[in-house]
Amino acid sequence: MRNFLIALLLSTPLFAQTIVIKAAHMIDGTGSAPVSNAVVIIDGDTITAAGANLAIPPKAKVIDLGGATIMPGFIDAHTHLIGRALGEPGWDDAEVRDLEGYGAIRGVENAQKTLLDGITTVRNVGASYFNDVALRQAINEGHIAGPRMRTAAHAIGITGGHCDDNGFRPGVVERGPRDGVANGAEEVRAAVRYQVKYGADVIKVCATGGVLSEGDAVGATQYSFEELKALVDEAHKLERKVAAHAHGTEGIKLAVKAGVSSIEHGSFLDEEAAKMMAERGTYLVPTLSAVETVEKAAKSGVLKGLRAEKALAAAAGARNALKIALANHVPVAMGTDAGVGAHGTNMHELTLMVEWGGMKPLDAITASTMGGARLLGWDKRIGSIEAGKYADLVAVPADPLQDVHVLEHVSFVMKNGVVYKQP
Repeated sequence: MRNFLIALLLSTPLFAQTIVIKAAHMIDGTGSAPVSNAVVIIDGDTITAAGANLAIPPKAKVIDLGGATIMPGFIDAHTHLIGRALGEPGWDDAEVRDLEGYGAIRGVENAQKTLLDGITTVRNVGASYFNDVALRQAINEGHIAGPRMRTAAHAIGITGGHCDDNGFRPGVVERGPRDGVANGAEEVRAAVRYQVKYGADVIKVCATGGVLSEGDAVGATQYSFEELKALVDEAHKLERKVAAHAHGTEGIKLAVKAGVSSIEHGSFLDEEAAKMMAERGTYLVPTLSAVETVEKAAKSGVLKGLRAEKALAAAAGARNALKIALANHVPVAMGTDAGVGAHGTNMHELTLMVEWGGMKPLDAITASTMGGARLLGWDKRIGSIEAGKYADLVAVPADPLQDVHVLEHVSFVMKNGVVYKQP
């Protein structure tokens, strides 16, 4: 509660006063070399100038961050802000026990934690009851503090697959196209249309099995190419991109051929699939934080049986998948799968991108800013510190290019020109 009140106090608008942010260093998100003696000038919710040693406008409010490094607001391209995280009491049967509004209420807390960790934009790729659409509305209208959102509403998958709810007796959870469970091209098209009708910005599809679902193999394909193509064509007709949950190699290739914009997880990516992705500009969102979380859960006994086996297999594959993607020039965007792991620890993903995937810190930062912005289709407004873009800024107390772990200690957060966290 204390943190929530602090966020509300800090988020008080400054009446369109010109704000100047000063910091020892600036990484602008474009991949360019850092700038020293950085100055960012903001009017309202927009950056008007940024660079080294810029003149400070008269009567501007100056926020001097001293030796900090300032960067664009970070973008988490794979979150689940609604409901409980893996390992929390009740996480395994929430679908049949939690009331409809509970997930949205938890989403308010999760959104606040995410924003204060330096994530100013998220792509929320799957939630039941359209609670993510409601959360997006509450954030946009200024009722609660949270990141800017792209939302998928219900993820779409086959009966009994990863996007379904399994493990219950017949009749307990029976879902159809409106709820994202669709079989055959016509039902798939209907499911896409229904999600878009009620506010989905992006379509999420489960192309393969998953770790936490009951009864399916983690790498097994779940939709045919014809079904995936129908889904992607329908989404594109409605001007929506498609994010494909895909662990298995064959499912990755089918989804890429069908025209999805991103592969989520990609645990068993091989060189052929990586080359296909690079040719088509298909992004990889590696979600290493989730990999780390399920691996620990399997080893500690939180996950048992088939789920534990799947977690360990996916974790082993994922450690190589990002390396294969980078070697083949696959575009990468940062995503955590927060909701599997804890909310508010999103920036840990960059540590894993560097330590597991072999990325350079600057490349990990770029993938987490402009990379995410391009994937979401918002690169004209967010993702870099440039004149004309939204004033989404994050700072850490030292130089993350020297020590990537510094990114896990965000000291300053601004979204849309409003300060939510400062030293």
